[in-house]
Amino acid sequence: MNKHVPQLKVPATDHAKGIACVIVAAFGFSLMTFFVRQSGDLPTLQKAFFRNAFAAIIAVITLVGAKQGSKEERGYSSFIKPGCARDIFFRCLFGTSGMIANFYAVDHLGIADANMLNKLSPFFAILLSIPILKEKPSKLDWASVLVAFLGALLIIRPGTNLALVPALLGLYGGFGAGTAYVFVRSLGRKGERTSVIVLCFSLFSCLVTLPQLIFAFHPMTGQQWLYLCLAGISAALGQFGITTAYKFAPAKDISVFDYTQVVFAALLGILFLGETPVPLSIAGYIIIIGTAFYRWYKFRHPVKKM
Repeated sequence: MNKHVPQLKVPATDHAKGIACVIVAAFGFSLMTFFVRQSGDLPTLQKAFFRNAFAAIIAVITLVGAKQGSKEERGYSSFIKPGCARDIFFRCLFGTSGMIANFYAVDHLGIADANMLNKLSPFFAILLSIPILKEKPSKLDWASVLVAFLGALLIIRPGTNLALVPALLGLYGGFGAGTAYVFVRSLGRKGERTSVIVLCFSLFSCLVTLPQLIFAFHPMTGQQWLYLCLAGISAALGQFGITTAYKFAPAKDISVFDYTQVVFAALLGILFLGETPVPLSIAGYIIIIGTAFYRWYKFRHPVKKM
């Protein structure tokens, strides 16, 4: 028999902190996709390696600083908290595969389209929260998932041209990110440290993409090194922001603010890349973002029964 699990009320200050962290993360991730695009004609896996290598360095510095400054951190007997290893592995697996798919989409689509497909992650998170977190979606959740995917079809536009493959990979990027965020939420419940989650993900991604550097390294110019360094720093900002955000509040409370990434990406594309989204894509953005905002609004302002 399934028992109803009462929802814990999240303090208003935690909601505010979560929202702020999500917006900071959105800006970081939009900058990351911009710098990845600016790094030019490099293999996707090579871009992914350096993006995560720089993020790993930042995570190590953060973790070392935390250990030196916190009695609680110094008291851990193991690097990963007991009971967290499985969740960290799946966070790394889905996060890495989704990131690689997203990078490919960024290189072959407009960055606003690629970011929008990646921002389907909250809707995938609704679906994946059922088996992973044992949460039961409402009728509104199910309806929002359906409408969001209809909006995604306007961006993917199946059958129009060869961009279908990167569009589908961009869709998988959203699935990978959404699944990874569910495991991040699970880790937050278990009290795992943000720096450990980010470091494990970065090291795992570097290990997966390392063969590209060993067997098929593409020489890079100084400017490309700079762009990938900036992509790594921006990614670290995004990772720390999003990981911290979902430790403050559930995804259903704050994930809608993650859509500011699409706005940031569209502005970067228009101002620096000369990219203007086509009308069908804009319609898709409106449907998906509108659905997310409506769902968030209904959750925050439930109808009181008489």
